[in-house]
Amino acid sequence: MGSGHSHGPSTSAGGAHRGRLLVVLGLTSIVLVAELVGAWLTGSLALLADAGHMFTDVAGILLAVLAVTFAAKPATAKRTYGYYRLEILAAVVNAVLLFAVAAFILGEAWRRWQDPPDVEGGLMLAFAAVGLVANLIGLSILRAGSKQSLNVKGAYLEVLGDALGSVAVIVAAILIATTGWLRADAIASVLVALMILPRTWALLREAVDVLLQATPEGMDLTEVRQHIIETAGVIDAHDLHAWTLTSGKPVLSVHVVVGDEVLANGSSEEVLDALGACLHEHFDVDHCTFQLEPSHHGTHERDLHQ
Repeated sequence: MGSGHSHGPSTSAGGAHRGRLLVVLGLTSIVLVAELVGAWLTGSLALLADAGHMFTDVAGILLAVLAVTFAAKPATAKRTYGYYRLEILAAVVNAVLLFAVAAFILGEAWRRWQDPPDVEGGLMLAFAAVGLVANLIGLSILRAGSKQSLNVKGAYLEVLGDALGSVAVIVAAILIATTGWLRADAIASVLVALMILPRTWALLREAVDVLLQATPEGMDLTEVRQHIIETAGVIDAHDLHAWTLTSGKPVLSVHVVVGDEVLANGSSEEVLDALGACLHEHFDVDHCTFQLEPSHHGTHERDLHQ
């Protein structure tokens, strides 16, 4: 004997920020072109490295826009959860691209450290300053959405890395222009790569947790189970699972053992409503599936379920 109960929004958290992602995509594309021109004119690896990061950002943000667009499509008989997971897959692709860019930057920086080419410090400073201003604008646009969507968070982290990279390039440009120390360009390039890596690892780890259906961050299943069994009419609970479908959309399923009187007097709907309200209020979970079972039902399930 079982019953399902679910609530929840039909769109992903990232979809609400599609317009912001498009604005940042436009800004990042402009800066990418500007830094490529600047790298060519000045001979700066640091500018080229920042442009490479920008290129990854353009690809990553474009993936994010496509992901939230597809995530808004309705579910079908073959894809009962729709396209929500595309957001998470896009976040993984972003992380892989960033790792590749960091590896390229580190290799090229080592080569240039050994044989530093001429770099035009004044022009390098001007192009880096333009990049910093654009990145700061992008950060202000994405800040709020980064707390609600993993995809928007990925874009935010990429733009943040670009902003810090621009600061490193500006410092290197000042050193080259004032002292002529050309190796400052290679050092700035390494700093850009090192700033990319930890944030990229955090993004990849969070996305992989979602793909592995790990318990949502901050949710204690022991506490969840305690709330469930404290609901009027509930005796016990087992087979409790919680995972994240996509950013901002946790999902939960559980077998709930209820008293025989609940099933006898037809009050199971009241128990379902109470459970749904409890999990929404205390754990912000709206999409729940409850299987109600009489107390004697568990005798043949215990060997199969824990």
